Amino acid sequence: MKRLNENVTIPISLEWTKEEVVDVVNFYEAIQQAYKKGVERDFLLALYRRFKEIVPSKGEEKQSFKEYQSQTDQSPYHVIKKARESDEVKIIKM
Repeated sequence: MKRLNENVTIPISLEWTKEEVVDVVNFYEAIQQAYKKGVERDFLLALYRRFKEIVPSKGEEKQSFKEYQSQTDQSPYHVIKKARESDEVKIIKM
């Protein structure tokens, strides 16, 4: 587990490299940013693509998203869904 802030821990794998852990934390920070003040769509989708390289399994992704959402009430799934469906929008804000 890796702390995003004082209240949120992100599930990480001991098999991941330091760089992969940093990339996953960056992805979740972008999700958090989407709920606070917004995040650039292209940046968010690039972070998500990197997240999927690290966590290719749909089951692992769902579990990770579920753990994050249970702590924050922020849905990574809905943020990514909105980003994918918003071709014209530059900033994703939830």
